[in-house]
Amino acid sequence: MKVTNEHSLRCQVEEWLAPGSTTSVHVGEFSRPHAGEKRYVWVESAQPAGLRAFFFFRHDDGYWCVFPPAVPRMSADRLAL
Repeated sequence: MKVTNEHSLRCQVEEWLAPGSTTSVHVGEFSRPHAGEKRYVWVESAQPAGLRAFFFFRHDDGYWCVFPPAVPRMSADRLAL
């Protein structure tokens, strides 16, 4: 599982929150997943226009995204005996 730099959590935070040199960014919450659970991080940044916050979700391929991973759904193939 190789994660390219543009999909790292740091790069995603910089892309979505665009912190400047005088802007503070901190983690407001993060998950400690057990077996089968997904990892997430809530990051917030104090901007001159107000507080901005995003949830970032870790996908199975190692990428961090602002949308959660797909939930496995039951299908006829999975129900077949």
